[in-house]
Amino acid sequence: MVQSVAIIVAGGSGKRMLHDRPKQYVPLAGVPILARTLITFEKTPSVGRIVLVVPKDDRNYVRDEIVGRYRILKAKQIQAGGEARQDSVREGLGMVDEGDDVVVVHDGVRPFVTQELIELSIREAVQSGAVVPVVPSTDTIKIIGKDGIIRDTLDRAVLRLAQTPQSFRREIILDAYESACREGFYGTDDSSLVERMGMPVRTIQGLPYNIKITTPEDLVLGEFLLKRSEPEPGI
Repeated sequence: MVQSVAIIVAGGSGKRMLHDRPKQYVPLAGVPILARTLITFEKTPSVGRIVLVVPKDDRNYVRDEIVGRYRILKAKQIQAGGEARQDSVREGLGMVDEGDDVVVVHDGVRPFVTQELIELSIREAVQSGAVVPVVPSTDTIKIIGKDGIIRDTLDRAVLRLAQTPQSFRREIILDAYESACREGFYGTDDSSLVERMGMPVRTIQGLPYNIKITTPEDLVLGEFLLKRSEPEPGI
């Protein structure tokens, strides 16, 4: 049986949320965003345990008010994050065991992830080594210069927006992070660290509503999505 560990990254300060607390703790229909994310991973059979990465000073709060209150039994480790997201993931990877076959990395502020997408991501990682869920870009993307003038227009037909969970065989993601750290490289997501090593990363179909909640507008959309889903899973 495949052994999988999920690293849930929730180390942000949430400045764009314009709220009095980090975005991962902001209530979404009365339940913290991070708790909603964790509940789904808790209920996913293929996830054996959860490594939760949060700001250093928040660990006690998260242990009591998120993990304890919502009974996230798989969250065995609450690790202090780093300065950037990549640093936080690296801290989480330090908790990965040799017995872990697949490492799943997910943003703590993507609460609409489904068990089905997590399971699919893990299965594909076993087969392919590295997998990322993507959705088509519905907007035209322009490349602009520092002067604000358009330099190029990209072909929307080949563009995709990357989401999480991103899943990897353990040795692949560990090697990718070790190489990036050694060479001082910072990528925009975890798969970019694997890509730069020349390794193929397979894509799977993501979910249009698997949004990352980082702004007040995202929170409004999240409330709307919850109203459309009955009953609310895990709550």
